[in-house]
Amino acid sequence: MNSSTLDITDSAVTEPSRRVCIAPMMDWTDRHDRYFLRLISREVLLYTEMVTTGALIHGDRQRFLQFNPAEQPLALQLGGSSPLDLAQCAAFAQEWQYNEVNLNVGCPSDRVQAARIGACLMAEPDLVAVAVSAMRAACDLPVTVKTRIGIDDLDSYEFLTSFIKTVADAGCATFIVHARKAWLTGLSPKQNREIPPLRHDVVYQLKQDFPDLEIILNGGVTDIHSIPEHLDRVDGVMLGRAAYQNPYLLAEMDQQLFGIDRPIPSRADIIAGMLPYIQQHLTQGVPLKSMTRHMLGLFQSQPGARSWRRILSEQAPRTGAGLEVLQAATASVLDEETTTKLFQHSIAA
Repeated sequence: MNSSTLDITDSAVTEPSRRVCIAPMMDWTDRHDRYFLRLISREVLLYTEMVTTGALIHGDRQRFLQFNPAEQPLALQLGGSSPLDLAQCAAFAQEWQYNEVNLNVGCPSDRVQAARIGACLMAEPDLVAVAVSAMRAACDLPVTVKTRIGIDDLDSYEFLTSFIKTVADAGCATFIVHARKAWLTGLSPKQNREIPPLRHDVVYQLKQDFPDLEIILNGGVTDIHSIPEHLDRVDGVMLGRAAYQNPYLLAEMDQQLFGIDRPIPSRADIIAGMLPYIQQHLTQGVPLKSMTRHMLGLFQSQPGARSWRRILSEQAPRTGAGLEVLQAATASVLDEETTTKLFQHSIAA
């Protein structure tokens, strides 16, 4: 496991708050993105990309599980359907000191379905229950489930409540519910995030009908101002693409939604926090673009945002690109004095 370059948070495994979470997003929420997001908010719960049980059991486990302790609180999301394999991977999650292990019962992609993973498992609630029970027996971490409100023609509220009750009876106390059904055929994963109607009312009703369960709302949450209204009806919210495309919207979360008396970081503060991290990983052979691609939205809707994105998009992928690229991008949005102060020590080092 990587050692932390910044003392951002305690790395001890503790029960995380799910008041505000950042969704697991394939190709987006990798370890570099999570470190970046943690510099913006110390309190939101971060999730890994979905990792299949096969990748952990038969592949490069360290590659998939390694993270910087500064990323915590952090949950590992698993994709799989074998209770035995999921139990083994839940034990890995505890060994690597994640704060939670989550089972994906919501992804609708064809590739995932072919492996009997994701949303198709909603049609097999008894199997999901057995898997949850096995995972709970294999680790001391909270075992949670991320699901849809239905799939295909299995979209009645009665079906959803039966699924929730079956899995809850196996010991799952937390459900992250994407407030759209999924069509397993005919729609792409992108279309499944947009075309099925958004039904926040269904998730609200779940909380009313299962008051002892922790219900987290996912889907259609795009700004900080709408979150308090949701929190009046459910236990937490999960943001997805909005938090990736406009990450600075997280900057006020700690103060406004967690009640933490901590200064709101400026965009310059966040760049400054990334510099030693980027510098360290460049020396380890990590390409600059692997880290800066997650930073493209930092200046969303700000003067100079287009230049910031253009410089990083065009120059970071070049062979040998280093901090000078990030400095040039920063100079396009911040004044010369601030940019010079940020980079004078890093570039020299």
